Amino acid sequence: MNLENTVSIISFSPDLKEPIKTLNIEWLKKYFRVEPNDEKVLSNPQEEIIDKGGMIFYAQYQNAIVGTVSLIKIDDSAFELSKMAVTDEVQGLGIGKKLLQHCMEVAEKEQIPKLILYSNKSLKPAIHLYEKFGFSEITLDEGIYERADIKMEKIFFDPK
Repeated sequence: MNLENTVSIISFSPDLKEPIKTLNIEWLKKYFRVEPNDEKVLSNPQEEIIDKGGMIFYAQYQNAIVGTVSLIKIDDSAFELSKMAVTDEVQGLGIGKKLLQHCMEVAEKEQIPKLILYSNKSLKPAIHLYEKFGFSEITLDEGIYERADIKMEKIFFDPK
């Protein structure tokens, strides 16, 4: 059976409030640390992401939520690809790629001009995946995330 056919991408609903937090906390504790803003956003995804015009998606595999990603609205011309995490048990199966592909399709469908993301160069597989999807490095804003040492963007079209 093909993984593509067994992983579904589903949208946030109030009954799925917890997985964004548990998946991201697991990932952050493994690689970095949970920053105060992470705690705020992950504890209140409805208020901090959805109500501000953003979107949250989950990867469901074998009836379990195993991954998540968010598109956080910055303004009318840009969203931040953020809060992406896949649980350890299924890493390496292409679930992150499927989540990222879904975000690319949503950005095109919703006519979002640009996606940005913050990451860390030590996460080589993630950086490689972002590059494969057309993201390129741009100047890093200071003070967004302590863990971020790279900022990337993908421009879909010029909003002017």
